[in-house]
Amino acid sequence: MITQAIVFVLDAIFHLFVLAALLRFWMQAFRASARNPIAQFCMALTDFAVKPLRRVVPGLFNLDWASFIVALVFEFILQMLLVAIVLAGTPTAEVLPVILFMAFVKLIRLSIYIFIGAIIVQAVLSWVNPHHPVAPFFDALTRPFLRPFQKAVPTIGGVDITPVLVLIGLQLILMLPVAWLESEGVRMMQRALL
Repeated sequence: MITQAIVFVLDAIFHLFVLAALLRFWMQAFRASARNPIAQFCMALTDFAVKPLRRVVPGLFNLDWASFIVALVFEFILQMLLVAIVLAGTPTAEVLPVILFMAFVKLIRLSIYIFIGAIIVQAVLSWVNPHHPVAPFFDALTRPFLRPFQKAVPTIGGVDITPVLVLIGLQLILMLPVAWLESEGVRMMQRALL
């Protein structure tokens, strides 16, 4: 029972930071405005790790690779801690590549969760208050996913159903390729531990 509580606390604390670093990465990738409370929170929370790393890791293809690397490193540390708790010892060198793979897959899952949340918030804001100060932020994050569908699917009775279609697609990605990658990670971990 105490082990579950420790795992829960570690997971919550690390994932708050990892989500902030990932959101920072995607904000720059999709040119979302940083002039809103959500972006300011992400930057304030992750500046201590991202800013020094930017001196070493330059942006490439207009992407903030320092933010992505920070997210990956902290997810890797979390996965190492969780494996150490489960194994009741330090992970061996054979397990480290598998933990890195699992951390990368977890970042894919968390990125999809970010987009799912952004699409839901953007859809609600478009109905309730489309002129809210954070609306452009969520619009910038969701536009690359919604725009192709909006061109192909007409509105039905004045209602844009493309967010529902994109949410279904993102859920399918979570259920099929991401779940498969996670199960492969578990199999690789079992083989590495034998």
